[in-house]
Amino acid sequence: MKEFALLRNANSVGVASSAARVLEEHLLEALGERGCAHLALSGGTTPSDTYRALELPSWQGVEIWFVDERCVGPEDVESNFRMARETLLDHAAGALVHRIEGELGAEEAAARYAALLLERVGGSPPVLDVVVLGIGEDGHTGSLFPRFPQLRAGGVCLAVHDSPKPPPDRVTLSLPVLNAARAVVLLATGAGKAQALSRALGEADEALPASLLDGARVTVIADAAALP
Repeated sequence: MKEFALLRNANSVGVASSAARVLEEHLLEALGERGCAHLALSGGTTPSDTYRALELPSWQGVEIWFVDERCVGPEDVESNFRMARETLLDHAAGALVHRIEGELGAEEAAARYAALLLERVGGSPPVLDVVVLGIGEDGHTGSLFPRFPQLRAGGVCLAVHDSPKPPPDRVTLSLPVLNAARAVVLLATGAGKAQALSRALGEADEALPASLLDGARVTVIADAAALP
């Protein structure tokens, strides 16, 4: 088993509260050490509850990024940006938000986002302070899907086509960027995630993308159903 840190909670409410506290600790540490903090968000129901619970004394110096985005406009119901705006950004005044422009198409949006990350964060790959990830029942994380060629790709930000979940066109941070982050918080709730999470904690396998994460950097926060 990889060296993941595991935090088990009774239910999804506990997961959201626990995850928010962990994120706050990482963000405050980064702000204290470097005067800035780079946070990358994922979409999904479980992260949205965490975002509602996430609070800082001040959001000045925090830059908010996105792990992935669907190729839709920012007001579309499928947009990760829209979800983040409704659950976090409205109470994160002072943060600098960097949206993936999915409406430009996967290739153009990926190229622009990669350039922005390199400009604002720097590094090869850029080093984010903390990344929020979920895990799908198929083991995908971000928009990195089982056995997709993007799992072996370098670079910063990747175009994805033919996603097994609609819409088919997406943009995602690459696995090297996720694994370069100072900290990753992986959230899982519900019995439907239990098998995928169990496998993610085991051997690396392209059939289960979450298993390719660097366990030494990852804190798994799950409820009793997902982490029996």
